[in-house]
Order: sequence, then structure tokens, then C-alpha cells
Amino acid sequence: MSNCINMVLFINNQKKEFSDRLSIVQLVQNLQLQSGRGLALAVNDQVVPKSEWETFSLNELDKVTIIRATQGG
Repeated sequence: MSNCINMVLFINNQKKEFSDRLSIVQLVQNLQLQSGRGLALAVNDQVVPKSEWETFSLNELDKVTIIRATQGG
């Protein structure tokens, strides 16, 4: 039996494994995303306000949708 903790998340419908539980801020850092304006995240179809990203803990098999606003027209 392995001591390695794996947490599976589905990020934009792609299965990803992480070695530990994450907050949204940690996930954003782990994925090397720019967390400035124009980035929104939903967990299990519920948008999580940016003010809650540091304290919002992700759980096994959560479905995370990352939305990026783009400029142009």
C-alpha cells in the first residue's frame, strides 16, 4: 500500500491527479495560471468568488471549470 496521497480532480473535464489536498489558490499556482482579472473558477457548477479562493478546499472528484475572459471582438 502506498503512502502517497492522490487526489483526483476533473479540470475542464480532464482528469488530473495531485499529491495532496488543495485550495483553489494552490490549484491556480500548481497549474501556473495568472490569477489576475479575467479568471473565474467554478467547482461542481458553482462559481467560487475570488475572495474565497484561499479558504475553499477542493475535495476528491470535484469538477473544476476554469473560465478565462479574453479581449477582442
